[in-house]
Amino acid sequence: MGEPDRLRAFVNGAAVEVDRGATLLDAVRAADAALADAIAGGTRAVADSRGLVVSHDSAVTGGAVLRVVSAGARRADEPPA
Repeated sequence: MGEPDRLRAFVNGAAVEVDRGATLLDAVRAADAALADAIAGGTRAVADSRGLVVSHDSAVTGGAVLRVVSAGARRADEPPA
């Protein structure tokens, strides 16, 4: 049996389904287009289930838990201040 064509993720607690290969921004857009526009505009960011900001162009994984946060939040790959 092959892998499914669609993946389920959770954005701010809402379940969404996106095509395999979709980005985190695509998942946010499936939940709320205005939030996705804010992320694309740089005023908001995407955080993973640990609360660490991640790149919005990363690929969605099945079961991903995402939160939209302030763009000022520290990215997962940034060293502490």
